[in-house]
Amino acid sequence: MQGKKVWINGIRLYYEESGSSSTAQTIVLLHGFLSSAFSFRMLVPYLEKDFHVLSIDLPPFGYSDKTKKFHYSYKNMAATVLRLLEVVNVERFSVAGHSMGGQIALNMILQSPKNIDKVILLSSSSYYSRAKRHHILASYLPFFPIFIKHYLSKTGVIGNLKSVVYDQTLIDSSMIEGYAQQFEDTRIFPALARLLRHREGDLSIKALQSIQTPCLLIWGDHDKIVPLNIGKRLARDLPHARLVVLKETGHLVPEERPKEVYQEIQFFLNLST
Repeated sequence: MQGKKVWINGIRLYYEESGSSSTAQTIVLLHGFLSSAFSFRMLVPYLEKDFHVLSIDLPPFGYSDKTKKFHYSYKNMAATVLRLLEVVNVERFSVAGHSMGGQIALNMILQSPKNIDKVILLSSSSYYSRAKRHHILASYLPFFPIFIKHYLSKTGVIGNLKSVVYDQTLIDSSMIEGYAQQFEDTRIFPALARLLRHREGDLSIKALQSIQTPCLLIWGDHDKIVPLNIGKRLARDLPHARLVVLKETGHLVPEERPKEVYQEIQFFLNLST
């Protein structure tokens, strides 16, 4: 897997590329909140055998910039990813988004439906409103990034992983180190304050019902972050959606069930519609 950085929309965007770009379908992977391309480390080795894979660090996460100049709305993140794909000459592709990345993927469909063949939503966040007004106002306070750092440190990386993984034995030193690494750069905390401020909320039911792109939804039956009932509701609101439920699985489906997720994706992307 090859990692690269490209200037897109005034920010250095990091992405990893693997598989064959000349003969295979392209699949774009978008991670969730407080995560990075690292979260697909178990899934990519399966996907790259059949697909051209681009795994992107959404700003301000992973190795992408954590600047105060970027507008961290879902709409702008989606536009930034679409611009990256233009720069690397990817005209048609499918996209898989985990958790928050699912909302970015859905925003991409609204902005560029003709370029996206199919969408895979992995425990996708949905139906969340914009942050409350007093939280948005608080994000302008100079000490707010310190508050975010303190809030996240209360549970720590291990505590966060325990809440998103059903099988706790999967949590090892490499997983902990991989998810903790990005927080060594203190610039992420002011950027997270801006994300709270800029995030416009998830797509409305009306917007979801307007999407005609085929969607595959993959959910863990023990998801504590985005419960299965959200997946069932999303499957009803998206006109062309199918829901797959993985047993004894939490929120972090790409880590917990990579082979099963790959098999579902492979079947879905190769299925003619």
